[in-house]
Amino acid sequence: MRGRQTVRDMVLSLAVIGVLVGAIYFFIPHDDGADAEKNAVKAVDYRVELITARRAAPYPVAAPQGLPKTWRATSVSYKASDDGKGGAWHLGMLDPEQEYAAIEQSDAPAKKFIREVTLGASKVKGKQAVGSKKWDRYKGDRYKALVRQESGVTTVITGTAPYGRLADLAAALVAKKG
Repeated sequence: MRGRQTVRDMVLSLAVIGVLVGAIYFFIPHDDGADAEKNAVKAVDYRVELITARRAAPYPVAAPQGLPKTWRATSVSYKASDDGKGGAWHLGMLDPEQEYAAIEQSDAPAKKFIREVTLGASKVKGKQAVGSKKWDRYKGDRYKALVRQESGVTTVITGTAPYGRLADLAAALVAKKG
């Protein structure tokens, strides 16, 4: 008789624990909806870093103006070099379809800089028209990129977003010196 009580008590204990776990799951908020992925990446305010970069950089730093609110900044940095050359500006964003796109700028040697920020992408045929300017196209295993080399600075728009979205970001750029 004692063995039956032990098994019965164990089954009752497991049932009570199952009810408690179910109640906890039911009453604790969780987000399994379509917005869960969107909310997983936190947006950043890059205004202070942009002002700082524009003051420190030896070139006009580019940042988007007038993009829809569906574009969200997710990362920002400016790293100055010790010798005054090679400072690098980075602004990472998610486009409206949650694809990554980043603005990368530097006055470092262009070939090495482009290879680093595009994760080894190679130049492909054809140019991308962005307003009145033509940008070189790059394609790699992970990233696509639009590249523009001007006097003293290389600007790269790179990421997993399609070329059209990269071009939208490039068209919104305003370069200023602080």
